[in-house]
Amino acid sequence: MSDLFWLTDEQMERLRPFFPKSHGKPRVDDRRVLSGIIFVNRNGMRWRDAPREYGPHKTLYNRWKRWGDMGIFMRMMDGLSAAKAEPQTIMIDATYLKAHRTASSLRFKKGDPGRLIGRTKGGMNTRLHAVTDQNGRPLSFFMTAGRISDYTGASALLDSLPMAQWLLVDRGYDADWFRDALEEKGIRPCSPGRRSRGKPVKYDKRKYKRRNRIEIMFGRLKDWRRVATRYDRCPNVFFSAICLAATVIFWL
Repeated sequence: MSDLFWLTDEQMERLRPFFPKSHGKPRVDDRRVLSGIIFVNRNGMRWRDAPREYGPHKTLYNRWKRWGDMGIFMRMMDGLSAAKAEPQTIMIDATYLKAHRTASSLRFKKGDPGRLIGRTKGGMNTRLHAVTDQNGRPLSFFMTAGRISDYTGASALLDSLPMAQWLLVDRGYDADWFRDALEEKGIRPCSPGRRSRGKPVKYDKRKYKRRNRIEIMFGRLKDWRRVATRYDRCPNVFFSAICLAATVIFWL
């Protein structure tokens, strides 16, 4: 099949430092298996429908599940972004990701912390909060149920913000406590105030126009069908798909 995806030698060299060490029997061809994992996630297909060129589908799934549990895909994104990011100006925003019935159909088990899926006007959703650099490339993610507000995501991401001069956010993040927390970190917020504010907030409108880059980032992430629609019940598995997509699209 001519439309299959294959990682290049250069891309493999960038990813290889994040691979876990092989103990005992050598692993099956990393390039073939990882390329198959990317192909399945990008096209939103079932693992059993993976093209034969990538080898047995059980091998693809087992590698995907094992590396996801180990946090390998998250470390890939964190490591590559730390080396190439330009965080002088950063941005925060959130988007909704539709949850398929296969992700939300079963009952919770006792003691289960939850699947991070909530019911909203648009149906069952997961909400993805993101921090990007000035070019709209993702630096970190935080996942919540769909009904959770922007403030919760902003609060969770606050401690992980890199040293930056400016933060571009929309008026949904306009809160005095958030502005005060940013000033304590030496970051200047660039955001219009809420319409309910009695006194308008002054901000750099020209700089604020660059915030559309984070919207473009979300759009490119959703080109991956397994990200745009959540098929996985386990939030860690779904988060691995998001980190893998961000790594391939923006950092390779």
